Amino acid sequence: MEITVRTYSGFKADERPASFSLGELTLRVAEIVDRWYDPDANYFRVRSDDGKEYLLRHDLDADAWELVETKAG
Repeated sequence: MEITVRTYSGFKADERPASFSLGELTLRVAEIVDRWYDPDANYFRVRSDDGKEYLLRHDLDADAWELVETKAG
């Protein structure tokens, strides 16, 4: 599922997600639980302010974000 992500840009552009929108719902990233990098994408497992965990993928070639997985908190 493609999503809209607002990112924090510090040392580099799009360093980490700060919030994301699923349709009309906007969720704030409360914690980055894990992150890993592949040649084509960056992955972030985050806990949002709704208490759930989400796996977000940033496709570097397309510069697009998608929701890969959701876990109840």
